[in-house]
Parts: sequence; structure tokens; C-alpha cells
Amino acid sequence: MARPSKHDGSIYPRKDGKVLWMVYRDRSGKRIRESTFTEDWQQAQRKLRERLQARDDNILDVVRKGEQLQFSDWADFFLENYSKPPIRAEKTHEANERAALHLKETFGQRAIGDFSADDVEHYLRRRLQTRVQFKTASGVIQKDLLKPATVHQELRVLRRMLNVAVRKKLLPANPCSGVEFPVKVKGLFRPHYVAWSEQQRIEFQAPEYLRNIIRIITESGLRVYKELMPMKKEQVDLENAVVWIPDSKTPNGIAEVPLTDLALEAFREQIRISGPGTWLFPSDENPTGHQKTLKTVWHATLRRAKVPYFRIYDLRSTYATRLSAGGVADEWVTQLLRQGDAKVFKKYSQMKLQMKREALQKLNRKANEDRPGFDTEKPN
Repeated sequence: MARPSKHDGSIYPRKDGKVLWMVYRDRSGKRIRESTFTEDWQQAQRKLRERLQARDDNILDVVRKGEQLQFSDWADFFLENYSKPPIRAEKTHEANERAALHLKETFGQRAIGDFSADDVEHYLRRRLQTRVQFKTASGVIQKDLLKPATVHQELRVLRRMLNVAVRKKLLPANPCSGVEFPVKVKGLFRPHYVAWSEQQRIEFQAPEYLRNIIRIITESGLRVYKELMPMKKEQVDLENAVVWIPDSKTPNGIAEVPLTDLALEAFREQIRISGPGTWLFPSDENPTGHQKTLKTVWHATLRRAKVPYFRIYDLRSTYATRLSAGGVADEWVTQLLRQGDAKVFKKYSQMKLQMKREALQKLNRKANEDRPGFDTEKPN
């Protein structure tokens, strides 16, 4: 029988350098010697305690693997297993790929546990000072500085990647949790409420199919690119005034969606103009057979209507806001949105506030002053 160990582990210096080393035993009793990669005694002790805790939690091998795993390899693993459809939408995957290109340029050859919150903040500040570049036949053309929203998106992607690593015990904590974005991003993720008069102006300038899209989203809350654009005619039940969503962003999104009279009429008009094919929004330019983007026509329509740009996705937010402002309980709005989390209403609070401000603009400060017999003179 082996003699019991007096200590779990210890820190000691080596004769060939100043860096401190640690020695401890794994769960099988095997002695392990490792460098702490620091000359500071307190940091070395903290490193040893983390090792012993990982050993006791039976995740020592995973933690050690995380310290050796390069960020570029982890980014590729994340994109392959946690970014592609059906886990995430195709457009989300494309955004993740763009962000990963820049992240791997900086952190690619480093281990995922080898950079801190300060390193992430330094990366963000450097990116905010970078200019947009376009490659042409005559050379590289530099444009304006990157928008803070673009850099913030890269931070969000990095945070998602490392959150998965934390869940798999490859990291003890996500360094992004200690990062404060260096600049204020104006209007970031604040949805735009579309007033009815503004919607009518946009519809007047929109081509017929886009006018139908606007009506459908504001009356049913469908997701434009994940649910509406790839929709087939067989999914629309005009007789019962519902549409069937077989594939969505979340499991809660797979459901039958009831339609208002305006949405039903918009679907009927779109079926009429879409021709004899299968798709509700057909396109000969895409191999899928249906339209995949509305970016160009949406920009052009807002410009003709003289409306400042906002995301077409905000039409879905407008649908939710109109329901909430109409007195529908938040729990029911959540179900009509087919969301799994009622926290979604945090982003609609600003929109409801805007509606209240619009109502205050109609406040009549001279109410009843014009009625007969009312004395408008000030008292002495």
C-alpha cells in the first residue's frame, strides 16, 4: 500500500530559471510536474489551487487541453458545430465567419486560455482605429473608420465562442465578461417603431411584393429571412387564416401562425403575383428558387419615402409593440412572437416609451378655452 501524501501539491523554483514550477498528483496518484509560467509566488499558488480543483472535479484533462488548444482551431470547431444551420441561421453563420477572420488574425496562434480581458480591450481599440479597405485592380482603397457596431459584433462572436469553451470546462471563465466596450454605440439594438402613417408612406413607394411583405410582418410577426422568404404556397391556409412554419430560429418558432384580415389579404395578393411556381417569393437569380435578401429594394424604398434607414427586422418589433400597446398581456405577446423567453420585452420598452412621447405631442394645452363664456384674460 502506498504511503499517504502529506501535501496535495507544492510550488518550487528550478535551478535553470526564475519561473516557478508546481508538482501535484492526479486522481490516479501519478505525480505531475508543470510550469506555472510565472515568477510571482501568489499567482503560482493560485495556479496550483486551480489544478487541484480541476482534479477534484474530474476535469483536469479537459482544463489542460484547453490551455494547449489554439484559438484558430477552436474558432473552426465553433463555426462547424455551433454556427451553421440548423443551430443558427445562415446569415448569422456568415456574420460569425466574417468576425472570425479578424479574430484569428490576432488570437489565432494563441491558446484560448492565454489572453485576458485587457488583451480583448486592446484588440477592440485597435479595430476601432482601423479603416474599411476595398481591394481593386489598382490597389487597396481605404474608406472611413470601421463602425463601432461592426467591432461590437466581433466582440459578441468572441464572447459566444468562449462561452462554449467555458461550458465544456476548457476555460475557468470567459475573459470577455470583464470587458467594457471602449465607446458608446449609438442606437445599438434599439428597435425602431414604425408608426402607421410612416408605414403607409413606405408602402406607397414600395413595389407590390415588398408592400405585401411589410403588411405580413407587421400583422403576423414572421421572421423575414428565416420564415417568410423561403415560404412555400402550400404553407398558407387561406380558408382557415393560418400559415404553418416548419423551420424557425428556435423550437418555439415551429408553429401555426394566425393571420389578421390585412395579413390574409397580403398573402392572397402575393400568391396571385408570384406565378404558378412553388415559392411564395420566387427568384430566378438564386439557386434556391426563392429570394434571399431584400437589402437593395429596402434601402431604395426608404430613400424614396424619405424615411431614415432602419432594419426591416424592426417590422417584427413593431408588431409586438402594437400588440402590447393594444392591451395584450406580455405572456400572450410572447406566444404570438413564438419566443421562449419573456425577456424579449426589454428591447420593446424603448418603443413603447416612444409611442407615449408621440401621444404627449398631441396634448392640448388650451383645452376648453374656446368654449363660449370662458374668460381667457388673466386675473388682476
